[in-house]
Amino acid sequence: MGKDSEFVPVVDLSAARNGSGGRRGRTSVAREIGRACESSGFFTVVGHGIPAELTGRMDAVTREFFRLPAPRKEKVLCGPGKGGLRYAEGSVARGAGGDAPPDLCEIYTANVLGDLAPERRARCGGADAPWTRANDWPEEPAGFRDVWTAYMRAMGGLGGDLMRLFALALGLDEEFFDDKVDRHVSTLVANHYFPPSGPPLPGQMRMGAHSDWGSLTILLRDAVGGLQVRRDGEWHDVPHVPGGFVINIGDLMAFWTNGHWVSTVHRVRNPAEGTTDSRLSLPFFFLPNHDTRIEPLPRFRKSGDRDRVTGTTPGEWFRAKMAATYS
Repeated sequence: MGKDSEFVPVVDLSAARNGSGGRRGRTSVAREIGRACESSGFFTVVGHGIPAELTGRMDAVTREFFRLPAPRKEKVLCGPGKGGLRYAEGSVARGAGGDAPPDLCEIYTANVLGDLAPERRARCGGADAPWTRANDWPEEPAGFRDVWTAYMRAMGGLGGDLMRLFALALGLDEEFFDDKVDRHVSTLVANHYFPPSGPPLPGQMRMGAHSDWGSLTILLRDAVGGLQVRRDGEWHDVPHVPGGFVINIGDLMAFWTNGHWVSTVHRVRNPAEGTTDSRLSLPFFFLPNHDTRIEPLPRFRKSGDRDRVTGTTPGEWFRAKMAATYS
């Protein structure tokens, strides 16, 4: 595990999250995070304060949903203007400029805005923005909606605090990002990867090579392997840390830092031939406010050089990426 664990380091948030370390503790943790964001864009957090009881219930109720017979799951099949269950129609690799068959997974999604009234959601980017879709909650298993809602609330709090630590790591006021994420349009996704009924098509993966599109991702994963990051043209496994969340920054955070922090390409490889293990991952995509203008911070602009990105918003960026992925 050595080199892989160095590339995806473990960061203990305890001193920053429980108040025991004070300002010095938060600054120290922020420095660790900053180093990881500069080198790999990936790190694993422990000491995050999210109760194991909540993550356990989240894992259990989501697995129970995916074990339902298809007709019962498909009562919440996603459609125009609403989230829910869908089967991979394309590969996220297409959004990164690649070409690949559909990913080998089924997906359930819910949005932090998804239970608001339609007129409230419509103010956040229009019908083509994925985060404005209404949530379609399954009636079974019992308690699914309550657990997912509680989990989204906890992830929103952790995501907001990570953005404050990002600000410290970048030498900014800790509150710099607060007004840019105070109406965040985050999405919670469950990816259920299952063995294919036959040999995968050429180039077909559980999830193709891609970078995440938002500001940061908080991933709850099981112990089944498969998540890999690309480094120097080679693929490296992301070590599993019991009780930890894998954090990676996305494209929007890389834009803010003009590429100083890296949005690293990653994938979910197929299991070894003959292996029948399914795999569950629960990424929470923490996204800024839909209309936040994202452009390189002044400290990362070089005199005489053109910025890598002149500016975008989550709405503009996601529209372009979704068109590339599903075209």
